[in-house]
Amino acid sequence: MEEPAESISSDQVELRRWRMSDLDALERAIHESLDHLVPWMPWAADPGRQQTLDFLARNKEEWEARQAFGYAITSDAAVIGSCGLMRRIGAGGLEIGYWLHPQWTKRGLATMAAGALVRQGFQLAGIDRIEIHHDAANPASGAVARRLGFTEVERMQAPEGPVAPGEVGIDVIWRMTADQWKASTSERAQRAS
Repeated sequence: MEEPAESISSDQVELRRWRMSDLDALERAIHESLDHLVPWMPWAADPGRQQTLDFLARNKEEWEARQAFGYAITSDAAVIGSCGLMRRIGAGGLEIGYWLHPQWTKRGLATMAAGALVRQGFQLAGIDRIEIHHDAANPASGAVARRLGFTEVERMQAPEGPVAPGEVGIDVIWRMTADQWKASTSERAQRAS
């Protein structure tokens, strides 16, 4: 599998590969977002500087191993969140994850970032599906999937149960196939012409 682009522009956001020099900006975004992140992200319960540094180092290693492709979500050069494409759902599939600083939510920016990842993901050889997974108690993540045209395909008990305070331990899985994406892209192009 080849690599996706290191920088992706989409409307009001730009995604760019995480770099070690992002440490201070990422740490600030995390700390300003803790109330927003702690209910859904287990790592947010203890967000020390070393953990953030480890995250950036892991992103570099996973990118080089072509296992995950992590991006800073930026707007006007400010780090406003994180997203990525991850190879953890089996051959031919990628999972998308994302979060935004709460000052930047409710503007469609998470949808723009996730949409850019979908476009990029389906340009990679061998990718036939992209999924978004979230806990059933987090409808905001599901709303992003729904706006992009993903189909909810399954709800299942999370094997590890709830792992963050806001979770109920039921995983909701949304899927977009390559064929669905091509059809929706074709429809959008026809409406635009």
